[in-house]
Amino acid sequence: MAVRATVSRFPIDAGAHESSGIPWGVSVTPFATKDENGQSPVYGSDGELLPRCENCWAYFNTYCELDQWSWNCALCGNPQGLSSQAIARYSHPESCPEMMSSFVDLELPVEESDEAMQPRPVYVAAIDLSSLAPGSLFGLAAFSHKLGLYDVQGPIPVVKNVFIPPETEGTFPIELEDVMPLSQFLAPVETCKDRIGSALETLRPTTSWERTTAAGQGLEGVLMGGRGFGVAMEAILNYLGSEYGSTFALGRVFAFLSGPPDYGAGQLDTRRYGEQYASKREDADRALLPEQTPFYRDLAAVAVQAGVCVDIFAVTNEYTDLASLKFLSVESGGSLYLYSNADDSTLPQDMYRMLSRPYAFGCVLRLRTSSEFKTGHSYGHFFPDPQYENVQHIICCDSYATYAYDFEFEDTKGFARHGSEPPIIQIAFQYTVVLPPEELSDSGLVSSSRGKHSLKRRLRIRTLQCGVAQNINELYDSVDPEVVLSLLVHKVILASLEQGVREGRMLLHDWLVILTAQYNEAYKLVQLKNGSSVIGQVDVAFSQCPELQSLPRLVFALLRNPLLRFHEEGVHPDFRIYLQCLFSALEPSSLHRAVYPVLTSYSTPDKQAYPRHSLSRAALITSGSPIFFLDAFTTLIVFYSSTADPTLPFPPPHDCLLRTVINKLKQERCVTPKLIFIRGGKDDATAFENYLIEEQDVNGSGLTSVMGFVSFLEDVTQGVLEYMKSGI
Repeated sequence: MAVRATVSRFPIDAGAHESSGIPWGVSVTPFATKDENGQSPVYGSDGELLPRCENCWAYFNTYCELDQWSWNCALCGNPQGLSSQAIARYSHPESCPEMMSSFVDLELPVEESDEAMQPRPVYVAAIDLSSLAPGSLFGLAAFSHKLGLYDVQGPIPVVKNVFIPPETEGTFPIELEDVMPLSQFLAPVETCKDRIGSALETLRPTTSWERTTAAGQGLEGVLMGGRGFGVAMEAILNYLGSEYGSTFALGRVFAFLSGPPDYGAGQLDTRRYGEQYASKREDADRALLPEQTPFYRDLAAVAVQAGVCVDIFAVTNEYTDLASLKFLSVESGGSLYLYSNADDSTLPQDMYRMLSRPYAFGCVLRLRTSSEFKTGHSYGHFFPDPQYENVQHIICCDSYATYAYDFEFEDTKGFARHGSEPPIIQIAFQYTVVLPPEELSDSGLVSSSRGKHSLKRRLRIRTLQCGVAQNINELYDSVDPEVVLSLLVHKVILASLEQGVREGRMLLHDWLVILTAQYNEAYKLVQLKNGSSVIGQVDVAFSQCPELQSLPRLVFALLRNPLLRFHEEGVHPDFRIYLQCLFSALEPSSLHRAVYPVLTSYSTPDKQAYPRHSLSRAALITSGSPIFFLDAFTTLIVFYSSTADPTLPFPPPHDCLLRTVINKLKQERCVTPKLIFIRGGKDDATAFENYLIEEQDVNGSGLTSVMGFVSFLEDVTQGVLEYMKSGI
């Protein structure tokens, strides 16, 4: 579990927080195998015996005061007694994980209902067979104007089709269990792999005659394509849900879309893409961000109840309205992927990564704080508990999934009151994992019987004690700009969804102006005289504070990112939604690269020249290096300068340093980055040059609408002066 705070020293009170201009919060990656410092948790058992505070329900931890018969809660200070069992347990502290470390992972007893459950993973999709482990169950379904269920357990694959009702309020006329028993549909991978492959080869697109005959007259006489995605998904989820808890512990549905659902219930009207400028009273970019129907949000609730996680793979370059579809994936614990075409996409690699990495399911996440402060907003792909405050449920969570919280004070005194203890944060993460037979046999838990999986319920707890900044200088010196960026991205995404892209951009720009003004006032670099004139020069580069110096570039890059650029600049609305889903789940370091890519130079493929350059053409020219490597998280570009020595091998050899770096980065990613090689002067360098955002005229086209970084800083300086004069 990795936890990173925007400031390692918390503001002393609400006034200090307000005057600093820095967001106050944390990012949490609960299923990460190590913490932010590379330390693993201390593992143990008997998590159900861990003492809890009777007042705030926090768990006992290393920061609690412990006497022979009692202990004081480190979060609320409440004293309480120990049971005789706990007294005996803590008389041998060397055997208690919670006495040895503030980061523990404890096993919980499996409930009786879980013991009867068949813990085999269930996958329903058309996927890369090489990535499915023995012991898994696999089902194949295909949809258009009909839903086809494949039985691959016989000598030849058999498909049974059910026609999807065309009505927008229609449901399936028959239960899928009556069409094909679920035990027949879900085939054991180890015995049916070849037949699954044969079934995949029989898939053919529906003909235009079939679509036209089925669709009939669509909206206002327009023939539709017959893509009954909504009804098909609803039927499959109900189908699987009937066996949740007995046949499987967690199901995953991989849904592949080549365009918008346009048939039956859940169909989406894509005409709004062409009509977004029709209303003069509405932000054109805002018009395409809200969902047009709650159908898929409601369907996500069905998926949750069925114990099914849905991943959507949209392979299309037409408007598909991911703004409506995204809820089915993100609220069921799945992911949303977008590929413009199938020819050069990374879809197979993404699927392999998804299936080969560990994941937790049935997760409950709770963050508690000491009594002086509390959580404000929480951000991420989860759904809140309907009964308990500040409890989040996560259906499926991998080691990359990250969530964020911001904090606020309970009162004006904060940590300034006499005798106040250091602030404490405690994150509890309860989750279940499916252990394959090889892991069970390695640990000596069971004999290695083929296909025998096991469920393990665990409780992971991380308790952190934080410092307090006694002045604004200490606060600024403790800033982590990557976590600040993470919280800013969550806030501007939320503002964009509620009020439009334009409002999100204004929020971000105004935040930087206010931060710069408050920094200059704190360091007494600029003073207001007679309420109208300003003495001193605005330091927009934060030269007195290294920890803040990257923030102007990060804000500038975020404003130039497709996440916040306008539609008229060529940003497709589905791509914007995809970025919202991706960025809101990334841990801070990955998000940093996605927003402001890392540009490195090499003198040869085996020798690095400079570890980091600004994203400008001037940086390329002044460095004099022949090879540049750009890491934009989803894209990796190797660029050879037009002046590079022609004897340098292109592309870089597979055994060189640069290739080693590339391979390592690809292995560490939650998504597969696309790798591009470009020779300057010979190949089209547009893909590389588009990332050189710091200059106004990157391509020599004289685009005055594109504000370069220097001009941006001048604009911020002017904003600071106006802000200070206004006395806001």
